[in-house]
Amino acid sequence: MSYGQGGQGQPPWDPWKPGSQQEPQWGNQRSSGNPDWAALAEASETRNKRRKVLFIVGGALATVAVGAAVAMAVVNANGNNQASNQPSNLPATADIPSSTAPAPSFEPTSAPPPLDPKQFIASAQKDTAPLSPDILFPGTQLTMGDRVYRKGPTADTKNCASAAKGSLPAVLKKDGCTRFLRVTYSKDGVAVTVGVAVFDTEAKASKAKADADKKSIIASLAGNGVKSFCDSAVCRSTTNSYGRYAYFTLAGFTGGKDVTTKDTQVFTTGDDLAEFAFRQIRRRGEAQASAAAGQ
Repeated sequence: MSYGQGGQGQPPWDPWKPGSQQEPQWGNQRSSGNPDWAALAEASETRNKRRKVLFIVGGALATVAVGAAVAMAVVNANGNNQASNQPSNLPATADIPSSTAPAPSFEPTSAPPPLDPKQFIASAQKDTAPLSPDILFPGTQLTMGDRVYRKGPTADTKNCASAAKGSLPAVLKKDGCTRFLRVTYSKDGVAVTVGVAVFDTEAKASKAKADADKKSIIASLAGNGVKSFCDSAVCRSTTNSYGRYAYFTLAGFTGGKDVTTKDTQVFTTGDDLAEFAFRQIRRRGEAQASAAAGQ
């Protein structure tokens, strides 16, 4: 008779089944039916080991799955943020211009040079704006610094020699004066007449200035509240030119007193009116240059 699990006609002992489910074994088992406690203990220990292995493997797989899910969520979140920061209508690669494309070229441009105001008062051909004593010397008074001069009479003639004295009539006639404008200003017993001689060209006006001497003076212009002055008394005179205009001043006392070098009030009055005449002639050129530039 053979003994053990391989006995003929008897099912083998399954260590993975509970003892109550085992088929009865014969052989060295006693007929009393008591279980083999050693075999049962061994089977129980084997089952516990297998269960632990399954728990460990399952836990590892669950951890991997959770990590993968978190990683996918992070990737998706980052992907969404990047997509929201990028334009959605980028052109295809073929449509993006290459960095080697030539830069656009432009023709060099420059603003035209400003017009020279003096050119518009250098000749009668360009100096075509209206002209009169009241246009050149507007208003009823003149303020220079803290000094206020009252405007008196004005005069305008084409007979230039009639508005001059001494050696000036001959100079004006020889150099081609075409018109002579005069205006008188006064302040505190001092009067000054400003005379502006008009020529066709700047060259003629410059020549008249050069030809004038100490005896080349203009005739004083009285009236309109200004008493006669500088008829026989010594007075102070100036001569200058700008553009096609030569301008003169004659300043003195309205009471007939001679002017000396100590009479600074007379010198100041004459200098103020000479400066004002220059400014007005220059402004005439500036106005015509500005009008031409705007056309």
